[in-house]
Amino acid sequence: MGKSRRFFNMYLTTTISVAMVLFLIGLECVLLLSASALVSRVKENAAVEVVFTSDAQASDFNRLQEMLNASDYCLNCRFISAEQALKEHIDYLGEDPSMFLGYNPLTASCEVHVKAPYANNDSLAVIESRLMSLPYVETVIYQKDLLTILNRNIHELSLILLGVVALLLFISLALIGNTIRLQIYSQRFLINTMKLVGATSWMIKAPILRKNMSMGLIAGLLAIMAITGVYYYVQRHLGVQLFPLTWQNITIVAGVIIIIGLVITLLASLFATGRYIRMKTNTIYEI
Repeated sequence: MGKSRRFFNMYLTTTISVAMVLFLIGLECVLLLSASALVSRVKENAAVEVVFTSDAQASDFNRLQEMLNASDYCLNCRFISAEQALKEHIDYLGEDPSMFLGYNPLTASCEVHVKAPYANNDSLAVIESRLMSLPYVETVIYQKDLLTILNRNIHELSLILLGVVALLLFISLALIGNTIRLQIYSQRFLINTMKLVGATSWMIKAPILRKNMSMGLIAGLLAIMAITGVYYYVQRHLGVQLFPLTWQNITIVAGVIIIIGLVITLLASLFATGRYIRMKTNTIYEI
């Protein structure tokens, strides 16, 4: 009875230890997805302003809107009439140029937000060329220098983030491997006894692999539950928006945790069990 309790406590401790490491891996996935979502939001906030000619008609505005909505690059667009542009100018600067000039010098325009993959100078140059070919478009304005700096900084920060995540992932995997090896180390005498009574290598490995992989699955589920709790706490109580809660993102985080939990426990169990199977009986007492 006492021996069974010791084995149960050992597996419980190992499961919790693996779950904590998988929780860290899950946080790394959340960090990467959140960084990717933040980068997309920053890029999509960069607006492209399409300025119409003074003689543009309402039908021209509608044609442009239909073309943008049918395109692959347009996230959303907002039409700004000449009167609305004048009002926004007065609200922002506090001066009414029509009072001095006797007419409204501002023309209608369309504010276009492009999708994140197209928010770079090469793609925007192609978009600008297409829009400028329209007879009712006078000019296309976007901040080229700002986009260049933004994309360069994002690239550098992405490399740093990937390096940090890779280091943390390596440490996490090493911790899981060592935890499993210590757990199998406690069973080295049982493994040696099974070998002495004629059990084959796979007869010894099979129950250990099944037990440790089921332990990895349970640890993965515990880690997913903990990640879910942290996500809702941060979002609801702290008001911090992490990555969008879509089925794709949920599948990525849960899949990474479960797969790593199963694969690492499988590999660590194989190597550790194989090591003690290959050991001589007189050597196993020396470690």
